[in-house]
Amino acid sequence: MTQRPDDRYVDDAPYDPNVSLQQLERADLDAPNWVLVWRKFRTHKLGLISGIFLLLCYLMLPFAGFIAPYGPNERNGEHLYAPPQSISWFHEGEFIGPHVYPIVAEADLETFQWKFVPDLEDPRPIKFFCEGAEYKLAGLIRSDTHLFCAPEGATLFLWGSDRLGRDVFSRILYGAQLSLTVGLIGITVSFVLGIFFGSMAGYFGGRIDWVINRVIEVLRSLPELPLWLALSAAVPSNWSPVAVFFIISIILGILDWPGLARSVRAKFLSLREEEYVRAAEMMGASSGRVIRKHLLPNFMSHLIASATLSIPAMILGETALSFLGLGLRAPAVSWGVMLNDAQNLASIEIYPWTAIPMLPIIVVVLAFNFLGDGLRDSLDPYQQ
Repeated sequence: MTQRPDDRYVDDAPYDPNVSLQQLERADLDAPNWVLVWRKFRTHKLGLISGIFLLLCYLMLPFAGFIAPYGPNERNGEHLYAPPQSISWFHEGEFIGPHVYPIVAEADLETFQWKFVPDLEDPRPIKFFCEGAEYKLAGLIRSDTHLFCAPEGATLFLWGSDRLGRDVFSRILYGAQLSLTVGLIGITVSFVLGIFFGSMAGYFGGRIDWVINRVIEVLRSLPELPLWLALSAAVPSNWSPVAVFFIISIILGILDWPGLARSVRAKFLSLREEEYVRAAEMMGASSGRVIRKHLLPNFMSHLIASATLSIPAMILGETALSFLGLGLRAPAVSWGVMLNDAQNLASIEIYPWTAIPMLPIIVVVLAFNFLGDGLRDSLDPYQQ
């Protein structure tokens, strides 16, 4: 008698009474590994949404200059600390399309501050695909075309302006290019060092294992933040922003590898005793081939999950150093550099939009953590 699959099995194909439950389970287990991982990952809704969000963020990076209405250091001396402007679609009950109202600075004699008053009688339509500040598309192609620009005689500060009259929204887009990239470079350095030293210690053992473990223990015993500050302070102040960016990325990677090296070492200590590893060694495979072809592939799922969980630590490290004035410096634009301008709590109380750069940092770090949780659960597709 043919066994009918239970209600837990879901398939797009029509039900075939001649296919037994055992055959269906066999076909499911024989599916490629990436199919099993995807089936499990798409059930993790928070991780899936975070992955899509981060993918869109990284796809946006080459086009930040096109999306931003202003240049990263473009100043407007008449609109210092201008508040966020809203985009309106209707004027006096009539639809006229997206527009803004010009804002005029007026002195408040009671608080001795400038107040920006919109002229509600003069709507200015927003320009699209217009010419503006020059930028490099994907860092290579020079262009001055922007998705949208401020109208003539008006400003377009979606998230306000800072103390120098620079658009906060545009600077956040430009800052993402550095803040999101520093994590990728740092994690690359960390993984190269961590995998190399961890695999050496775990596979060969003996004196090599002892020496590498002592180096790891010394590095992990050093207080992290003071060490960051000391290494960053050693960077010459006359270096270009690009050089400082790369050295900061390398510093973050060098300080992050001991934790990964210990994980790799522990995994290799257990895997090197497996029968397939012994068989490869008896067949004459070199140590490098055994590590590359037999040990690392069995540890790759953990490495991928570790990468997604380590990148936010790199982003926060760069933000902390730049916030303290020891990381990236102006004219470079990153989220940490922008927060460096918001150190004065009195200014934040009066102009709260200057603290907006905190929001993308929080959102991106949370997204990486949710993605890492989803990948960690999905990379073991046989776990229920």
